[in-house]
Amino acid sequence: MRAYHLGKVLIVVLAVAGLALVGTGVTRLPARPPQPSGAAAPHRTAPAPDLPPLSRADPVEVRIPAIDVRAPLVAVAADAAGALEVPPLDLPRVAGWYRPGVSPGETGNAVLVGHVDSPAGPAVFFHLGRLRPGDIIEVVRTDDRLVRFAVDGVEAYPKDRFPTDLVYGPGEVAGLRLVTCGGRFDRDDGEYVDNVIVFATRAS
Repeated sequence: MRAYHLGKVLIVVLAVAGLALVGTGVTRLPARPPQPSGAAAPHRTAPAPDLPPLSRADPVEVRIPAIDVRAPLVAVAADAAGALEVPPLDLPRVAGWYRPGVSPGETGNAVLVGHVDSPAGPAVFFHLGRLRPGDIIEVVRTDDRLVRFAVDGVEAYPKDRFPTDLVYGPGEVAGLRLVTCGGRFDRDDGEYVDNVIVFATRAS
C-alpha cells in the first residue's frame, strides 16, 4: 500500500496467482481548506428541489438500482498520514462513508468510497461508470430515513488532478459523491490512472 500526497490517490494493489492485478483508488484528504482545481462539476439535469436539509444521521446502506448495487456502509476517516481509509479488500461489497464530512441529506457533499475490484472479482463500485444523469441512488440512514439522490453526471479525473474542492468542498444543497478508481491500469506503476466520481443531488 502506498499513500500519496494531497490531491493524489491511495491505491491498493494485489498480485494474486491466477488472478489479474486488482486495485482500488480513493482520494487523499485535504490537509487545508480545499483549493480550486479548475474542474467543473457536471451540470444538473434539473434544478435542485427545494428540500429542507435533514439533521445528521449515519448512513447504513447504499442502493443503486441501475447497476444492481445494494451495499452496507461503514464509517471511514483519515489515517495518521492523512490518507482516506477504505473497507478491507476481503469485504469488497462494502462501501465506506467519510464520517468527518456531512451525512447524506445534510447540506453539503456526502462522500462514499468503494473498491472497484478485488482478488475475488468485481467489487461494489465496479460499474459506477455506467451511471447516467437521472439515475437514482438511495441511502438508508440510522434514523430510518431513505434519502434519494439523482445522478448529475459521472466524470473521470487523472489522479494527480483530483478535484478536491468539488468532492469534499462545501455545497449549497444536499449532494452526494461516489468515488472509486478507474481508467487504464498502469502495470509499470501498479496503479489505475484515474478516479471515477459520480456527482449527485438530493431528489424529491
